[in-house]
Order: sequence, then structure tokens, then C-alpha cells
Amino acid sequence: MSELSVNHLLGIKYLNESDIQLIFETADHFKEVINRSIKKVPSLRDITIANIFFENSTRTKLSFELAEKRLSADVLNFSASQSSVKKGETLIDTVNNILSMKVDMVVMRHPNPGAGIFLSKHVNASIINAGDGAHEHPTQALLDSFSIRERLGDVAGKNVVIVGDILHSRVALSNIFALKLQGANVKVCGPKTLIPKYIDSLGVEVEMNLRKALEWCDVANMLRIQNERLDISYFPTTREYTQQFGVNKKLLDSLDRDIVIMHPGPINRGVEITSDVADSKQSIILNQVENGVAIRMAVIYLLASKIKK
Repeated sequence: MSELSVNHLLGIKYLNESDIQLIFETADHFKEVINRSIKKVPSLRDITIANIFFENSTRTKLSFELAEKRLSADVLNFSASQSSVKKGETLIDTVNNILSMKVDMVVMRHPNPGAGIFLSKHVNASIINAGDGAHEHPTQALLDSFSIRERLGDVAGKNVVIVGDILHSRVALSNIFALKLQGANVKVCGPKTLIPKYIDSLGVEVEMNLRKALEWCDVANMLRIQNERLDISYFPTTREYTQQFGVNKKLLDSLDRDIVIMHPGPINRGVEITSDVADSKQSIILNQVENGVAIRMAVIYLLASKIKK
């Protein structure tokens, strides 16, 4: 298969396994490119991409921008906090104003779940979802799976546990879809109050005991406690959370084998994982950051090649 089955990247649940493999093979190629002395390719010289962020973002926004520039695209950056959105302009009006500047692709982060899907039905441009509320974050899940594949050779058959705030995490949901699609076994682990009620319907097991989860897994993806989304208290104190669900070097070293540690960032050091775990040989957190650029280059390139037709 040489092209994606979709015209937008709205969520992992709209992709099939061939799409994921095509994105990975394309990212392999771009990873070679970004490790060369000349890191740019002229692939998208005639494509204009708008990055529209209605929520704060540092790493994802930088990663997309870098990916776009590596592909030689023209880039427009739009931050909602400094725009007419503050004056009550609607989402469609905002984006249509930007598209009237002849933009081909929109990378959007929005606090409302489904904002990308809504937009894709109303505007004539390719949409990439860079996170919609607590719903999906497809490029993060793709770079996470790509990083597992790079370290362990394959995703199929691997045991992956996602630890932490599953309820508010778009990273968790996208990761579950992506990992299941590739044939991995998935468990979630965290306080009962932060495990969604519908989790069983996703074919995922719940393990309340962190040690048991770590003894079972090949990979532990440690999620950040999203204090900005916690409108009520879901656990007594951060200290208590860390004692039950935080990973430190002593715990890691007491397991009978080396497991891979991941984190989508930003890390609350000393809460989900300690610094010596984040910086250990078992951690692939910095690989995830590097792979984020290659994956986003691959997604943008593959969607742009459908626009050009």
C-alpha cells in the first residue's frame, strides 16, 4: 500500500493496520533524513500548513513546526489566546479566514473532543488532530508505537501497561487503539477514580497493583497527572499517588528483567517517575521526542501527497 486510507488524521480509530505500517516505513526514511547534515527535503515546497492551537502546547507544537520546516512547507502559526477567538469568533470562521489565505493543511489542538472531526466536515483542507480535549492524540500514539518498535523490534505480542490518569488522557485512548490494532496486549493501572467506566469495552484489562503490572509488562508508559484537567480531587495527595503508582529506581531494579520506560511528557519528576528512572538506560523518553518529528513528517507527507492529486 502506497497511500493512506484516510484524507485526515483525526484519530487512531479511523486508521487500519496498513496505514500504521505505511506511516512507520515513511518515518524510517525521514529519521535518516533528520540525522543527516542537511536535514531538509524539498518534498512540500508548494504546500502551506497552518498550526492552530486553542490550547497551550510546547513539545507537540514545536515538533509539528520542525517537521513541516524539514519538509520545506510554508508554515503559519496561530495561537488562539492572541486572536479574535477571544472576541467570540467561531471555530469555522477562524479556520475559513485562515484557509482563504490558501492553506492546504491544518494542524489543530482544541479543548473540545471531536473538534477536528467537526472541522473536517466544514472546511476544504486536510486536518491533523494534535489533541482534542481528553479524546485523542493520534501522532503521540504513533510515535509511542514507533519507539516501541524501534527498541523491541515489533509491537505485536508485546505486553504494554499504561499507568496513571487514564480518565483524562487523550494519549491513553489513542495508545490503546494503536497498540490493539498492532496486536499488543494492553493493561491500564492507576487509582480506581482515574480509570474510565468503559475501559472493558476497549479490550483492556485493569491492574490495580503497580508491581504486578510491571512484572507482567515489556513496556510501561507512565502518564502525567493532568492537574489542569482535574476539577475535583481524584486521590488524597500527590505523595500518596507517588507511593502507590510512581516508579523509582529501586522498584525498577527489583524486577527480574529490564522493562522499557516511556513518558509522553512533560514529566512531573518525582511524581510519576523519579529522575534516575527518567534518565536511565531503560528509558526511551528522549527517543520518543526525536521520533515525534519523524512520525509527524511522515503523516504530513502522506496526507499532502493526497492533496496534490
